[in-house]
Amino acid sequence: MYAYVDADDKHHARCLGLLQDHPGPLIVPMLVVAEVSYLLERRLGSEPEIRFLGDLASGNLIAEHVAASDWLRIAELASTYRDLPLGTVDASVVAAGERLQISQLATLDHRHFAVVRPAHVDAFEILP
Repeated sequence: MYAYVDADDKHHARCLGLLQDHPGPLIVPMLVVAEVSYLLERRLGSEPEIRFLGDLASGNLIAEHVAASDWLRIAELASTYRDLPLGTVDASVVAAGERLQISQLATLDHRHFAVVRPAHVDAFEILP
């Protein structure tokens, strides 16, 4: 999410291309929204953060809440993959993917998500 906004990021073109070419809106867990918003404001200033929030408002990205049942799964994943470490935000992506039966993830973080084994599929298909 950060890379598609930051034109100076080495992954910017790939990430922006994914968002432009993907057939439907992308679901973004709320903890990711919070993390990306923080990083954008901190590193690039308020305007890029506001543009990102505008993409959420326009429906290009759909913010997904953390369900009550997700918290225990997030804790389980963070514990299981503590040696990575997976962490709460990444674990929330997995938990939401499991709950929503999503098999594709848009991420540059192959290190974490190539290792994690979700409950509903053998592995996530990682995009871009």
